[in-house]
Amino acid sequence: MTLFRGGMRRISAFMLACSVVALFMVPGTLSAQAAGTTARAGTAPQTAQYPKRQLRGAWIATVANIDWPSQPGLPIERQKQQFISQLDQLQALHMNAVFVQVRPTMDAFYPSKYVPWSQYLTGVQGKDPGYDPLAFMLSEAHKRNLEFHAWFNPYRVSLQTDVTKLAPNNPARLHPDWVVKYGSGLYFDPGIPTAREFIVKSILEAVRNYDIDGVHFDDYFYPYPIAGQDFPDNATYQRYGAAQFANKADWRRDNINKLIQELSQQIKAVKSYVKFGVSPFGVWRNNSVDPTGSATAASVSDYDDLYADTRTWIKHNWLDYIAPQIYWNIGFAPAAYDILVPWWSNEVEGSRVQLYIGQAAYKINNNNQAWANPEEMPNQLKLNLQYSAVKGSIFFSMKDLTANPLGFTDRLKNDIYRYPALVPIMPWLGGHAPQPVNLKQASAQANGVQLTWYTPLHSNATYYVVYRFDGRVRHNRGDFNNAQYMLATVHRTAIDTTMQTFTDTSAQAGKTYTYYVTALDRLHHESHPGHGQTITLANK
Repeated sequence: MTLFRGGMRRISAFMLACSVVALFMVPGTLSAQAAGTTARAGTAPQTAQYPKRQLRGAWIATVANIDWPSQPGLPIERQKQQFISQLDQLQALHMNAVFVQVRPTMDAFYPSKYVPWSQYLTGVQGKDPGYDPLAFMLSEAHKRNLEFHAWFNPYRVSLQTDVTKLAPNNPARLHPDWVVKYGSGLYFDPGIPTAREFIVKSILEAVRNYDIDGVHFDDYFYPYPIAGQDFPDNATYQRYGAAQFANKADWRRDNINKLIQELSQQIKAVKSYVKFGVSPFGVWRNNSVDPTGSATAASVSDYDDLYADTRTWIKHNWLDYIAPQIYWNIGFAPAAYDILVPWWSNEVEGSRVQLYIGQAAYKINNNNQAWANPEEMPNQLKLNLQYSAVKGSIFFSMKDLTANPLGFTDRLKNDIYRYPALVPIMPWLGGHAPQPVNLKQASAQANGVQLTWYTPLHSNATYYVVYRFDGRVRHNRGDFNNAQYMLATVHRTAIDTTMQTFTDTSAQAGKTYTYYVTALDRLHHESHPGHGQTITLANK
């Protein structure tokens, strides 16, 4: 991604007594089929208009204050309010993941012994912002059942070329021999082994210290090429690569492969459940260069220009997911969306790597004829559903997604993402479905129907799904695979508390509903429903 790729009806309190009936579900765990999953990939075939399992995410870019904070130096409470507002907007869109840039250059949005505080917080690199933004962001995201993927830029040091403008403790000043000037920025040379070891250690610091759900890279490996300028690493190549690699390009790819492999293995050694994913440029290679490449004519490719050998990463299952940035419209001749989605779908076939699509929300209505069509992005999402390998989408970026370009945000909320969805399961990460929870009570309140259930002691549940069916529906008649019956996901309020409540504020007077609740662990394995409750609401 280039830097700037850029109603509810109330129920009266005095309503007549409601009829409540308990329905029973046999304890156990949902089978792969019942959970809307397949044994191989852990997700439902994308044949339904509203898949029950579908990754729905947004990138929140902090570099140059693209998305958050809106500008450096804001008061702490203003920064927090902005971020909470963004998460609330994502929650309203039934999103289930957020990808936040916690290290935009060689600086951080958390206290680190390896890199200084980010300048995009305070305006001064190295200045303590007075709180821990990552801890705050994690807490708020998890309250809303949003997976939090910590997004790192591993090699980018600075957007300007004067090392003396960096904080004194910036690793680029401490290790100037690692630093390369290229174009308008500074980078760590990927060919230096000690630099790579530093990058891995510094990322593992965040994995150890924070309850993140994933580590995420975008498309910045070797920098995008500048016409007439080769990346200045000849000396590094002669020192570390020439004896083994006759071709510098192969050596560069090997450098990136080593980073990906080593980081993948070490993340899992620290926390086996933390996901690792990359969002590369949308074209691996053109088929004019390699017959197994895509039928595209892109001027840049992962393999040949960024030295990102995504095929090797997938083949060896070094990633848990890959999210190519397919930022072109359907029918775009040099790199058509409808050409690249099936190509990437075929690329992950036979691997355990899940495929998400990076979607160009920033291009909607950007003075291009194709993107001026309000159906372009909805049609792309419809096309995704035709490929079972596509497990979801990530939108760039937050500010564009929520600006409602051509009414697209409204389309998501009211149609495309009308119902909640669960994050696809990754069976290889472990985890297991919690014990079922029993819905004890459904009672009419002034603002809706209040549900009460209890979680068994020592349960691994982290959140719940509330299902609502019209009428009296026994468990063996309820379609728990259908997202249209998923009313909401509810965060577990406290690990040491067994009672949980939720109020359905959309319940309508005079109707009969049956509710069930399931419990899910942090890796989204879902229990069977336990006891259900049917309630008939009196007319006003």
